[in-house]
Formats: sequence, structure tokens, C-alpha cells
Amino acid sequence: MKRVRLLALATLTALSFSSLSARANEKVTIAWLPIMQTTAFYIAMHDKLFEKAGLDVTAVKFESPNQIIDSLVSGQADVGAPGSAGGIAVLAESRFPGTFKVFGLQGGSIKFNRINDGLIVAKDASIKSFADLKGKNMGQLPGIQWRTIARYMVRQSGLDPDKDVHLQDIATGLQVPSVVSGSVDATLSLEPVGSIAVADGVAKRALTNPAETLIADPFYSGVSLLTTKFIKERPETAKKVVAVLDDATRLANTQFDQYRPVFADYTPIKKDQVTLVAQPYLRAWQDIDATDIHSFQALVNVFEKEGVLKQHMDVKPLILSNQDFAK
Repeated sequence: MKRVRLLALATLTALSFSSLSARANEKVTIAWLPIMQTTAFYIAMHDKLFEKAGLDVTAVKFESPNQIIDSLVSGQADVGAPGSAGGIAVLAESRFPGTFKVFGLQGGSIKFNRINDGLIVAKDASIKSFADLKGKNMGQLPGIQWRTIARYMVRQSGLDPDKDVHLQDIATGLQVPSVVSGSVDATLSLEPVGSIAVADGVAKRALTNPAETLIADPFYSGVSLLTTKFIKERPETAKKVVAVLDDATRLANTQFDQYRPVFADYTPIKKDQVTLVAQPYLRAWQDIDATDIHSFQALVNVFEKEGVLKQHMDVKPLILSNQDFAK
């Protein structure tokens, strides 16, 4: 009888551990883009922070900002990693109200010496500004976000984006080769494209942080996103994702140099170039303040000014709050 009780106890213990394990391994699908704005996600993956929090992450890599937002809207992903396109997210939100919550911001800052974007040209090019692009070709990331930003910057420089400059979509990994080959005269690029260009010595930044100069400083084109469906159906899991990426964001901000080798595993940067990568400006959910919200609003206003966004959108309601987890 005693042996039977011991066997029963052992069985119950095993079942309990199995149940705990099942609960611990909560599956989450995260969509991401291979840019420096996504640094916190790289650190979280490298340090196994998701795993330590009891999360089983499926990471889905995309090359276009639109694809990340599409994956979230369609329910194929639960989370848009840091570096998801903030402008496209707001456009989607205007069409499908109540789809997203923003829990992090990523970009650059002139004030804090953090590089996010650049106008990339061949090393011997005479181009020094957008105004010098009249009659020339300029590439940018595929999708409506950077095409809209590019049009706005060209317009701010006194040119007509429909007549004076030919704009074309070019994937991140093809931007420097396109400039070097002469298929385009310049690219409006996100990091690490500028760092790669400088490291290889084949191209250069004609302008550093033009978005920070012409739109807002700091400038945030990247956001971290949760779908409201994910929050409502699995609020505790969503909380864990936010906590992990907040911790990783702080590690990125305070120990950036320590994590440089990790970038070669996730971005086009080569191992011998990681020391040259520019540090982005990253904001964790708990650190977002009025200045950050104002800067995010400035990005969204560009879409309104360019006629892409047909209605004014206030970004404040999009920022994640503790109350969202209670709904």
C-alpha cells in the first residue's frame, strides 16, 4: 500500500511539473526587421530572456516594414519587435481601429548623438543634400512608410517628389550595392546601412540623421507593437513580452558595446564591422514621456501632410497603458 501511495505521489508530482512546464512555455510569434532599431530584440534572443520568462518565441524575419504590419493585422504574428514601422501601424490603425498598442519607440537623436538614418551616396559623389538630387534617383526601404518620409524630405528641400526626383523601393541589403553600382544616386537608409557603407569604404553618408533634422529630434520611425487581440486573449503573456523587451532595451542603452558582436547574427553587418555600428536611440515602455509622444506624433503628422493619412490621428491613445491589460 505504501508503495502504491509513493507511486501515486510520484505520478502526481510528474503531472504537476508537466503542467507547470506547459504553462511556462507560452508560444509567441514575433515579427522583426534586420535593422538597428531592433537591437533590444536581438539582445533578448541572445540572452535567452524570453525563455527565462517562460516564453517560447517563434521569430519571423521580414525585409519590408509593410510585411510586419500585415502579419500583425492578419493574426499571423502577436508582436511587432522594436523597429516595426510606426507610420504604417498608424495607417493600419486608422483603417482597423483598435488593432495595436505601442510599447516602445526606436529611432535616433542629434541631441543624444544616436544615429538612425542617413542619405547614402557613392564615396566620390558630389551630392550633399536632398536639394542636389534634382533629376536623380533615390532609393528607400520598400513600403509606404519610407516612401512617404522620402517624399516629405524631398519636398522640404524645395523639390517636387513627383517631378524632380525618381523614388524607388530597395530592400535593406541591396541599398549599398545599388549606390555603388550606380543604379541609384542615393538611398535614404536606416542603420546599419550607413555603417556598412562607411565600413566598406565604398559609400558615405551625405547627411546623417536627416529625419531628426527635418521632422523631429528625437525621431522615431520604429515602434514595438502588441496586437489588442493578443493582449485581450493572453494578457499575462503580453505583460511578459513587454517586461522582457523593456529589460532588453535598458541593456541596449547601457551596455551597447558589450552586445556589438550579436549584431552580426541578425543584421547584414559583418563580424569585423560591429565596432563601427552606430548606436540607436531606444525608449522602453516605462520610460516613454511627453517628448517621446510629441516626436512620435510628428512622424504621424508627416503622413497627414503628404495626404497618405486621410484623417488626423492622435498617437496618445495608441500608447500601451496598464489599464489595457485589464480589459
